[in-house]
Amino acid sequence: MSGLALIRGEPPRAELRIRPAQDDDAAGIAALAAAVAAEFPGATAAARSIADLREGGVFVAVEGGQVVGLAAIAPFDADGTFEIRDLLVTPAVRRHGLAARLLAAAEGWVPEARRLVLWCDTRADAAQRFFEKHSFLREGPIRVDAGQTLAFGYAKPAAGIAVAKLDAAAASSADRRLGDILAASAAEDEAVPLASPAEARRYWRGVSAEVAGGQRILIAGWVDGVLAGSVQLDINTPPYQDHRAEVQHLLILPGYRGGGLAQALMRAVEAAARRHGRRLLTLNAIAGSAAEALARGLDWREGGRIPGFSVTARGVSYDALFFWKEI
Repeated sequence: MSGLALIRGEPPRAELRIRPAQDDDAAGIAALAAAVAAEFPGATAAARSIADLREGGVFVAVEGGQVVGLAAIAPFDADGTFEIRDLLVTPAVRRHGLAARLLAAAEGWVPEARRLVLWCDTRADAAQRFFEKHSFLREGPIRVDAGQTLAFGYAKPAAGIAVAKLDAAAASSADRRLGDILAASAAEDEAVPLASPAEARRYWRGVSAEVAGGQRILIAGWVDGVLAGSVQLDINTPPYQDHRAEVQHLLILPGYRGGGLAQALMRAVEAAARRHGRRLLTLNAIAGSAAEALARGLDWREGGRIPGFSVTARGVSYDALFFWKEI
């Protein structure tokens, strides 16, 4: 059974450790899978042997000689995609970082992976939030999982800089992670509007709704498996103005700036505009900002300046520069 239902439990004791699975862990893994399956009415534990799991990498968390966690990863296709086949944690040791450590162990087992996929029970809300926090986004249709339950598909690029246009399901599953990026950007850059977690999520839910309605394009960017940025294209133009669109809200997580992600996102948004028949793009940037330098470096042309155009929640005003580009 892929995924886990994270609920509050007692802190794990100091002797808890993660190691590669061994043959004599089979009974403990089976008991762990049965305990997790019992949390979901109608689910059954997937009958996987150690030999089956060892098609890839298998890691267990052991406490006091008992298996309390499992992560398994295996090749999914010949194109460098690997599947997180299991990520299970017993209820008593959840919410204390063990799932994240197990996931890191599984991801670290395949440094050459290009892409990671997994399936998560549709009822496991906490597990879905966990995977989204770790940069996985919804992908594809619901399927019947090995435990005879319905499961959402999740995926993310695993290496290098990667960008992708998000559909409505992926955009919706990205709202918490993108909200974190917005909050981190606001803390780093006073020109970015302040937003509480609730406000940030409400904003991103609105973006998802416009993506679903065909009014907006949202492109996300990852760096070595970390969802670290996004950019939007407003295509909700008036009648007879469908030759143009506005690039908006380029956000890069502090710590990932300057490494090429912003350029990759801008190239991707231009390509998306072309596919939608848009040949004239506009954007605005704070004068003197990194966004201005980026636009100039990507051959955008300045169209004018408005003094004091932007005023932040902190009461600071900025001049805005307006740029345009034919594509």
